Amino acid sequence: MDSNICRPTIVRTERGLTVGGTRLTLYMIMEFLKTGYSWDEIQDEFRLTFRQTDEIREFLESHREQTEREYEQVVAMAESNRRYWEERNRERFREIAEKPPKPERLEMWRKLQEWKKRLAQQESEY
Repeated sequence: MDSNICRPTIVRTERGLTVGGTRLTLYMIMEFLKTGYSWDEIQDEFRLTFRQTDEIREFLESHREQTEREYEQVVAMAESNRRYWEERNRERFREIAEKPPKPERLEMWRKLQEWKKRLAQQESEY
């Protein structure tokens, strides 16, 4: 007997509304929808069954206000986390960038600098 037959399509976990048996949240699916993906593309991207896709679509349509509110909260939390870690790591990234390359990587570093210079020149030509 297939274990997926009895598994609910949508469950609430500590991560929020999730596709049962996966780490895929409905908020991720909503993000793809908002960026223009079709349901067929989402089904292919996340390897969803037809049943899962239909049930997710029905759930999102019938719980639109609730899921939109939760989606906005998730987006705000993700942005807050991004800002926190960016700020926390800013000094460390600066320190790393200022370090000279290790002797065994010096030639590779020079080539990288040449590529960066070439790209900057190409961008300035446009």
